Amino acid sequence: QVQLVESGGGLVQAGGSLRLSCTASGRTFSSYVMGWFRQAPGKERELVAAITRGGSTNYADSVKGRFTISRDNAKNTVYLEMNSLLPEDTAVYHCAAKTSSSWYVSPGRYDYWGQGTQVTVSS
Repeated sequence: QVQLVESGGGLVQAGGSLRLSCTASGRTFSSYVMGWFRQAPGKERELVAAITRGGSTNYADSVKGRFTISRDNAKNTVYLEMNSLLPEDTAVYHCAAKTSSSWYVSPGRYDYWGQGTQVTVSS
């Protein structure tokens, strides 16, 4: 069983930045594909960014050029650096893990989830 704990959310003005962190329990973090998802009120959960075991990354079109996902296997942690934030980035952000060599868009393909951290961007 893997436990994921997110941190770093908060309230920020449009144009500002936040850095989210997600720390995993266990000793097999390096074997997981890690994803950051977000869910706004009344909307479906969507993939924001994913990073494979080897460090390959993928981003939703809406965040390309603004968000950066990275991982530190020694610290069992994945990060999401968010810059030039927009009000439409407001959502609960969740990290997710899957024992796989490939990333997936569908939330249903991920095995483990964190509780989420709220990000609110004011205009």
